[in-house]
Amino acid sequence: MADLETRLDAAADAFANEGIPLASAVMLDFCGEVLQLSFAEADPVLVLAGLDKFFAPADALVSAGEIAVPHLFVSDMDSTMIGQECIDELADYAGLKPEIAAITERAMQGELDFETALRERVALLEGLEEAAIQLCLDQRISASPGAKTLTATLAAHGARCVLVTGGFHHFADPVAERLGFHRVVGNRLDVTDGKLTGKLAGDISDSSTKKSVLTEETAALGQGALSLATGDGANDIPMIAAANYGFAYRAKPKARAASNGRIDRGDLTAVLSLLGIPTKDWVKG
Repeated sequence: MADLETRLDAAADAFANEGIPLASAVMLDFCGEVLQLSFAEADPVLVLAGLDKFFAPADALVSAGEIAVPHLFVSDMDSTMIGQECIDELADYAGLKPEIAAITERAMQGELDFETALRERVALLEGLEEAAIQLCLDQRISASPGAKTLTATLAAHGARCVLVTGGFHHFADPVAERLGFHRVVGNRLDVTDGKLTGKLAGDISDSSTKKSVLTEETAALGQGALSLATGDGANDIPMIAAANYGFAYRAKPKARAASNGRIDRGDLTAVLSLLGIPTKDWVKG
């Protein structure tokens, strides 16, 4: 504990030397290094990047103001609220997982245009039986640790919860029902005669969609509404950057660099700790 306090003091001194005085700092979990920091005037993203010199990995939230429970929670699905990339797991039923997973990884790292990469992967699934989706859901897809508790607790505190994904409604709808989301936004796989056609139906849900959903939902809640977003990949960056509390969950470097909150070590319940919600008020999932 003393070592962690020493590093926190060193970090505070370093920021003060840069003209960024620390308003408050709370070490919420000495074992897990969960940090809740507040600055009167600072860019939280830059502060969080600076913390890497002293705390890496660590779970942290940096706010320019007082931290409060959000009115809106918007989250990515794949590798965030669930532990898998659905299209990669579905591809395994077509014997194409290595090829599709490689494209997914490059897209999440921000190396490929999201829409192009999405259409390319979906095209490879042409002819796959739609029934494989249910098998994949039953056999491969599971919630990330803490996901249900995070959503249920925020909802119990009055937050509207929205799942917005670059993945597919075939997966997102049942996942959202299991986890307690109020709304789902995603892509739709085109199916004819019980088989995937290799095409998408309707508009594309991408990074701009994620940001616009967060913006629209926040506006609908009225002036002063606070938003929370969680994601892990490059297509989550606009949403993460637009939220009051933008969390990168075990994220790719570009998404991590755009956040003012991060979960590197713990599970998704660390978000609740960082928002100041005591464990006695958590709704267990």
